[in-house]
Amino acid sequence: MSTETGLEPRYTRTRHRTARGIAARSLLYAVLIAIAVVYIFPFLIDLATSFKSEADAAGDPLSLIPQTWTTAAYQRLFLSSDFPVWFKNSVIVTLLVTAGRVFLDSLAGYALARLQFRGRNTLFALLVGVMAVPGVVLLIPKFLVINQLGIYDSYAGMIVPLLTDAAGIFIMKNFFESIPASVEEQARIDGAGPFRVFWSVVLPMARPAVITIVILSFQGSWNELAHFIVSSQSPGLTTLTKGVAQLASGQLSQGTQYPLKLAAAAIMTIPVAIVFFVFQKRILNASDGAVKE
Repeated sequence: MSTETGLEPRYTRTRHRTARGIAARSLLYAVLIAIAVVYIFPFLIDLATSFKSEADAAGDPLSLIPQTWTTAAYQRLFLSSDFPVWFKNSVIVTLLVTAGRVFLDSLAGYALARLQFRGRNTLFALLVGVMAVPGVVLLIPKFLVINQLGIYDSYAGMIVPLLTDAAGIFIMKNFFESIPASVEEQARIDGAGPFRVFWSVVLPMARPAVITIVILSFQGSWNELAHFIVSSQSPGLTTLTKGVAQLASGQLSQGTQYPLKLAAAAIMTIPVAIVFFVFQKRILNASDGAVKE
C-alpha cells in the first residue's frame, strides 16, 4: 500500500512534465508556422496576381484565387517587352561572376591559409574590415574606377568588379585551414606543385565550402541592382533586376499593371530557388561524406 502511495506522486509529476513538454512544442510549432506564413504569403500573392486580369488584380489584390486564370501577363512580358534581353544579360553576368568568384575566392583563400608571406595577417585583417563596409559606400569609387579603366557601359564593367568577394575568401580560408596539412604533404612528396596540390587535392575536399560560394555568388549577382545601375546605362545591357525595377516604378508602363510586374518578379525568383534547392542537397551530402571520412 505504501509502495503504491510513493509511486503515485512520481507518476503524476512525470505526466505533468510530459504535458508541459507537449504544450511547449505545440506553441513552438504554432509560432514557426505563423512566421512561415508571414514570409510565404507575399510570394503567394505575387504568384496568384501574375495569373489575374488587370481588373481582378485591382479589384481584389489580396485574393489567392484569381476569378479567371490567365497567362496574358506572361505572354505580354515575353512578346511585348525587353524581358528576354534582360533575362539573357542576367544569365551571362551571373554565370561568369559565379565561376570567377569560385575560382578566385578559392585561390585567395588557399593562399591566405597555406602560403607564408610577409603581411599575410595584415592582408587578412584588411579583408575582414572590408566585410564591414556597406556595399553602397563603394558605389561611387567603383564607378570612378570603371570609368577610368574605360569599361563603363560594357559587360566587363558589370562583371569584373564582382569577381571577388571578401566574404567568399573568408569562408574558403577558414575551410582550407580545417583540412589536415598532411594531405598536402603527401601530394608534394609525389611531386605535385603548389597549384597542382590546390587544384587536384585540396579544392575537391572543400566541396561544401565551394557549393556555399556558388549559392551565395549566384544569388548575390542575380539579385544585384545598385552595381548594375552605376556600371551601365545602355538598354541592351539592362539586367533583370534593373528591368523589373523600371517596371515597378512605372517607367515602362501605364497604370498599375500589377499582373505584368509581378509576373516578372515571379520569373526572377525561379533560377535562384532552383540553384538553392539543388545545391543545398549537395551541401548536405558532401557534409555527410566528410563526417564519415
